[in-house]
Amino acid sequence: MSKEETFGDFILKQRKNGDSYLSARELAGKLGVSAVYICDMEKSRKPAPSGEILEKMCRILCHTAEERDRFYDLAGRSKNTVSFDLPEYIMENDIVRAALRTAKDNDIDDKEWEDFIKRIVKSKKKIQPSGKG
Repeated sequence: MSKEETFGDFILKQRKNGDSYLSARELAGKLGVSAVYICDMEKSRKPAPSGEILEKMCRILCHTAEERDRFYDLAGRSKNTVSFDLPEYIMENDIVRAALRTAKDNDIDDKEWEDFIKRIVKSKKKIQPSGKG
């Protein structure tokens, strides 16, 4: 049985990733924190940082939208909270909160959520400009 990836696993992997390799000390220097703090996060002894440090870390370690999303999801999980990039959006949109509560109250499963996401993406593609002109 393999263990589930943690925030620490992710930052360690991203920090040591290929051409952009950073030592814990180098990453700490870029973030203005101690190397011990970085190591503690990587070993899941400390949860993800908050605010500016988290955003800065994301800019340094994440090179794709997929990596960014995974980074924020794991950071949120390490703090037992919602992903850092979502609360403001949720709180500023009454309909989003209503949709989430409706889904929760009706026990929406993963398949139903996947279908919902596909419909959103498909509808956005239809209204994208063609680039001709």
